[in-house]
Amino acid sequence: MSNPSDLLSQLKIDRSLQPPPSRGGAKWIAIGAGVLVLALIAFFVFRPGSAIAVQAATATPVAAGSGPIQSSVLDATGYVVARRQATVSSKVTGKVTEVLIEEGKQVKEGDVLARIDDTNVRAQLELAKAQLAEIKVRLANAERERTRARGLAQQKLISQSQLDASEASADALKAQLESAQKAVDVQERLEDDTVVRAPFSGVITIKNAQQGEMISPLSAGGAGTRTGIGTLVDMDSLEIEVDVNENFINRVQPNQPVSATLNAYPDWKIPCHVIAVIPTADRSKATVKVRIGFNERDPKILPDMGARVNFLSEPTQQSSSAPSAPSVRVPEAAVLDDNGTSIVYVIKDDKVERRAVKVGGKDSQGVQLIAGLSAGEQVAIGDLSKLADGAKVKVQGQ
Repeated sequence: MSNPSDLLSQLKIDRSLQPPPSRGGAKWIAIGAGVLVLALIAFFVFRPGSAIAVQAATATPVAAGSGPIQSSVLDATGYVVARRQATVSSKVTGKVTEVLIEEGKQVKEGDVLARIDDTNVRAQLELAKAQLAEIKVRLANAERERTRARGLAQQKLISQSQLDASEASADALKAQLESAQKAVDVQERLEDDTVVRAPFSGVITIKNAQQGEMISPLSAGGAGTRTGIGTLVDMDSLEIEVDVNENFINRVQPNQPVSATLNAYPDWKIPCHVIAVIPTADRSKATVKVRIGFNERDPKILPDMGARVNFLSEPTQQSSSAPSAPSVRVPEAAVLDDNGTSIVYVIKDDKVERRAVKVGGKDSQGVQLIAGLSAGEQVAIGDLSKLADGAKVKVQGQ
């Protein structure tokens, strides 16, 4: 019978016969751990339930008969332009000796803006005045000679030819006096032309010339010669010019009410009106130019500002006696135009519901909705393009 100790020795494992541990397994374990970490990060960052930050506005009821409703029949973009502006220059070529303007300065019609060197013009004027004075003296002497000759002719002491010569000499000097007076007037006007004056009241927007520069109304602006002193704009002539697609020009009429919004002041609704529809089309752009005037002037309106305009329908008064659908008012930023369909996103708990609405009109307080939304419901305001039906949102301030 075998010894028990021999039996136990047979059960021992000979580790010298096992293969060495592989390092590849640890490598794959590390890679798997990294992938798992990235997956967890992506899940928490890009998970579908991440909330989009929005602002909320409550739909307020609009009482029947509360005021006129004007709906937008056409939207367009354009720029503020001045119908009356001028690059003010001198009538003569010369060196600028004095500039009295700066950008932003208010000037009145006739104010002096600059002066041109008038040394040569004044010299010519003095010479013309001296010649005029000389002719006046000679004419006075000729008049006395003619008076004396007439007396002698009556006494038959001189011949008729002598009298005629005296008359002719006086008449010739009188004609020379008139010519000399005109020469003086011309030189005075030339001297006045060296003074640059404002042709109308307005604001200086550009200062072109400096003291010591040459200026010429006939120059093309090269070789250091300026064409003007500065640019003067009549701020009372500001208006908006827009290009309307010729397919929709039938929606625009003279004196039609317009609501304008400047890009610089997006929350400011400016009441305007159509001045005129220019009776010609741009073949290359298939548009028609429309002039829009401001109902009231404001110093914040500046030339070349970008503007968005809404051509409005004629105002219609809501009747309190006639049955009508209840309407609500929301901010204009809460309504999204989706290919001609007006959309709002109604906030319910922590999600939004995409809902189509019907716009009844716009006023200074917002957009009036006559269908699709009830008073008291909250709508989202923000970048509505990021929202979708059922999207999770977080209302700022809550």
